Amino acid sequence: MLDRDGPVPLYQQITQIIREQIRDGRLPAGQPMPSEAEIEADYGVARTTARRVAQELREEGLVYTIQGEGTFVGEPDAPRMRRKVALYQQIAGELAGRIRAGEFRPNRAIPSEKKLMQEYGVAKVTARQAVAHLRELGYVFTVSHRGTYVTQPE
Repeated sequence: MLDRDGPVPLYQQITQIIREQIRDGRLPAGQPMPSEAEIEADYGVARTTARRVAQELREEGLVYTIQGEGTFVGEPDAPRMRRKVALYQQIAGELAGRIRAGEFRPNRAIPSEKKLMQEYGVAKVTARQAVAHLRELGYVFTVSHRGTYVTQPE
């Protein structure tokens, strides 16, 4: 579908596809638009390209972003379909499962924010919220300038 060799940048082509989905109702107001990770995977593009798509649609007023929740179709004051669980909580839940399964051992570091951003295709703030949530739940502790480590089981 994308013309990778033509004069129109990929982000503009993808923006046009999503713009049409919004205008014809396939992406109704209040529904989350595809995440950066979904755009990357669906169209085989870099994260910066996916990010630019969301930026373009925001500038056109077709979508808006709520930190830690995602980007939604429509105006910011319109009702939106919320995820059953916030994205950062989903990530924290998955990481907690990996800790319980022994993938991350006590007193050993969990992946850095940068690695979590890459692995889950999320913004830095979302990765940071996921780690903070794990800390609140008692799965990890953070050592300043060193990293975040799995707590010892009680």
